[in-house]
Amino acid sequence: DRRRDSPAAGSPIQPIIKDVGEVYSRLLDHRPVIQGEIRYFVKEFEEKRGLRELRVLENLKNTIFETNERVLPKCEQAMQDNLSETFKRLQAANAMIRRLQEREYEARKLQADQVMAREEKCIAHWEEFMKEQQNKRAEVDEEHRKAMERLKEQYSEMEKELAKYVSF
Repeated sequence: DRRRDSPAAGSPIQPIIKDVGEVYSRLLDHRPVIQGEIRYFVKEFEEKRGLRELRVLENLKNTIFETNERVLPKCEQAMQDNLSETFKRLQAANAMIRRLQEREYEARKLQADQVMAREEKCIAHWEEFMKEQQNKRAEVDEEHRKAMERLKEQYSEMEKELAKYVSF
């Protein structure tokens, strides 16, 4: 409960403290000056710029609203129309490609079948040729064997005849 009185209260130092406080507030306390500068800047800013930012924001809001309400649905509709048309074209192209692939597959299969038929024909022809060669070889061998037998007989007859003349 004891009150503290400032030591300078009622003393001759009080005017000095007051002067020091005033010097301090003028030299070192810049809050009033800064606040004044801030008020001046805000006032100048508002006067010179006016409501330009507000108008810009309002224009942006209107543009966004118009885009959302008009442009976006038109774009979506155009995209849907184009996508469905593109999808139909892709399906048609896919069907055409599938038909072409089937035709190419059939052509290749036909070509492969023809090649196989030719190969089988060649194989059959070769087998026939080889059989014919075997038959001819057998015939030639038979003729050779008969010729050898004839020659043997001829030489044996010649030996017999010679044997008759040797006895002289």
